[in-house]
Amino acid sequence: MHLLCRGRVKLLVASFTAVILLTWLYLLAGNLENGRSLLLAPCLADTPAAQVLDRAVLESRVREEGNYGNQQWGASADTGPEDVENTAEEKNGNSNHTECPRAPSVQKCESILFHRRNPLHFHFITDTVAHRILSILFQSWMVPSVRVSFYDADELKSEVSWIPNKHYSGIYGLMKLTLTKALPSNLSKVIVLDTDITFATDIAELWGIFQKFTDKQVIGLVENQSDWYLGNLWKNHKPWPALGRGFNTGVILLYLERLRRLRWEQMWRLTAERELMSMLSTSLADQDIFNAFIKQNPVLVHQLPCFWNVQLSDHTRSEQCYTEVSDLKVIHWNSPKKLRVKNKHVEFFRNLYLTFLEYDGNLLRRELFGCPSQATPESVRLQASLEDLDEDDQCYDFRRERVTVHRVHLYFLQYEYTPTKDDITLVAQLSMDRLQMLEAICKHWEGPISLALYMSDAEAQQFLRYAQASEVLKNRKNVGYHLVYKEGQFYPVNLVRNVALRNANTPYVFLADVDFLPMYGLYDYLRRAVVQLDMAHTKKALVVPAFETLRYRLSFPKSKAELLSMLDMGTLYTFRYHVWTKGHAPTNYAKWRTATTPYKVEWESDFEPYVVVRRDCPEYDQRFVGFGWNKVSHIMELDAQEYDLMVLPNAFMIHMPHAPSFDISKFRSSPSYRNCLGTLKDEFHQDLSRKYGSAALKYLTAQRNI
Repeated sequence: MHLLCRGRVKLLVASFTAVILLTWLYLLAGNLENGRSLLLAPCLADTPAAQVLDRAVLESRVREEGNYGNQQWGASADTGPEDVENTAEEKNGNSNHTECPRAPSVQKCESILFHRRNPLHFHFITDTVAHRILSILFQSWMVPSVRVSFYDADELKSEVSWIPNKHYSGIYGLMKLTLTKALPSNLSKVIVLDTDITFATDIAELWGIFQKFTDKQVIGLVENQSDWYLGNLWKNHKPWPALGRGFNTGVILLYLERLRRLRWEQMWRLTAERELMSMLSTSLADQDIFNAFIKQNPVLVHQLPCFWNVQLSDHTRSEQCYTEVSDLKVIHWNSPKKLRVKNKHVEFFRNLYLTFLEYDGNLLRRELFGCPSQATPESVRLQASLEDLDEDDQCYDFRRERVTVHRVHLYFLQYEYTPTKDDITLVAQLSMDRLQMLEAICKHWEGPISLALYMSDAEAQQFLRYAQASEVLKNRKNVGYHLVYKEGQFYPVNLVRNVALRNANTPYVFLADVDFLPMYGLYDYLRRAVVQLDMAHTKKALVVPAFETLRYRLSFPKSKAELLSMLDMGTLYTFRYHVWTKGHAPTNYAKWRTATTPYKVEWESDFEPYVVVRRDCPEYDQRFVGFGWNKVSHIMELDAQEYDLMVLPNAFMIHMPHAPSFDISKFRSSPSYRNCLGTLKDEFHQDLSRKYGSAALKYLTAQRNI
């Protein structure tokens, strides 16, 4: 089965498309059998759709700006489309499959999560950014019986870029017209969906409607539930021609094989060219062209019952499509206002959507009952890594964290920034309890920021609401938010840091922590420093001296002189001087007080400064989780790679007070935690020696002398 989604595309919102598709997967993905497609009839004939009705919600993150995703049902050998579409496939002649076990009877309101019977194959037509976001998302979510293919949107834009379009979806709103060319020729049928769609039933039931097509029908659509195509909504309102009320293209069944035989590409072009002579542009993008084509060729359309596209724009007749919950099949947020529509049942629809968003996405990873699923290379590697672990090892939980695959959603919010030659990104990570620091950091650092957020699915929605309500955050488009979803017993601090580091797009990065505020003007100062110190051609790590205050309200120093005065008065302290002096002692604060030029310092055991380095620096070692040695190990490897540690004379950052983290409490209270951390340190030293040879022996010697 093939599904295609349409929405308004901005490429940096592409990650939201993937959320939709995965929402689908939660409820609708199926099992592979022997690597072949499972036709719906043999595997689902004994599972009436009425029995599998549940709050199965396929929702694209419903925002003002949508995106495209392409999703396929069934598993073909090779198939694919887009950041605009969603496809599902059924191969012709696939009758030699092994019989699936009969699905158990499912109660009407029971979740269909564990009763999916068909594999999914998503096909995305994407630009390079959307490709990256979606590929990481699918790889890290590791949903069983799901395949993904990608295709280059730039190769298709010329097919529709000549059509003037007033719809907010822009050029991507016309992409559905290209599907016979975009999708592989071996795909015979496809379901096309807008990304502002919520499913309330098993999509297999919708796929089954293809069997009701006559020999001539090629397109399945629901009638438009507004009066748009009837005209006269306002003075001089003149819609494109349509058959009666016209059809809404938020949900389409396309019989690709027949469309190709009809020479669809030539037919829609002729229709568009003819109508544009008088209409001049489209108002509803592809929907106008589809409707004009159908008016000329009504025999080609199969009208779907309206509950397959319950349209929630403000002035529709959608309430005629349902009388109770069991009537609902597909909910379409087709108003530009999305969740703020005036439908009298909007609270029910909104709650359905929001409830699903807060479900634990790890449930998607559970294997399906019924037909055996086909293991992916990622799942095979993960299983092999788990089997190599010794469950009797007292540090088993720590070692298991190292092989845990966390779900990742890059660019959770819109990001728009083009870096300059000597640009610097502030890189940091945080959890929900540090969220209050974001606004302050944005006020202190005007440059780009890459933040990795370690949160549960429910917390991610809280963060979304927080960011949308914050005037400071919603006006900053140069902050990349990357979600790493919670799993396991420990905070995977270095893994989360690495997600933020990998997704910085500037030549240099400032590796910081979110509970520090940079001095005002630090961004510009560091940009000058990387040029003056020839960072592009030398291995240097620029140390930004760290200080702290115990006061929740601080009159932040505006200069080095003011900071030194506050240091002398006891308002500020050198960072962790009273609990962990070794962490920053090599910075040599006494020298810094009078320094006017950068000065080099030597590595010492347990040194963990905050530094500016080139983006191609070593990543953090992910064996270190929770509290302890996570930054120390990173600075040690920088030193092993012969980075010069240069302290900047006119830079500083200040740590703001907060409650102790859960992980530091575990470290302080648990002897086994501390013992395992010691074991991990020893193993890190051994690995460092193997990697860097005799030059790394000094680290082992330094550790033994502690």
